[in-house]
Amino acid sequence: MIVNITSKQMDITTAIREHVEDRLKKLEKWQTQLINPHIVLSKEPQGFVADATIGTANGPLVASASHDDMYAAINELIAKLERQLNKVQHKGEARRAESGVKDINLEPQEEEEE
Repeated sequence: MIVNITSKQMDITTAIREHVEDRLKKLEKWQTQLINPHIVLSKEPQGFVADATIGTANGPLVASASHDDMYAAINELIAKLERQLNKVQHKGEARRAESGVKDINLEPQEEEEE
């Protein structure tokens, strides 16, 4: 999997790249193809911001996280992406009822007279 990592106002070291790639491997347990993952890391006066855009077969995943520590921001970002994948994967199971209101038989039943 090719991961595009972009940085603003900082340099991407091999340690940062390996950390991002290792965390993205955690998303592989959902058994969905990650299409063109793009991670943007930026340094701001408040701390570090990590943004991600990843295409999947079920739709795009978009998340953002900020923290004083860059590695913590990356971990928060991956956690948000994992929650989105979980929601998309289990959306069909999240139905509240097996049958809808339209499926219920509303015809009055006849009572037998003795």
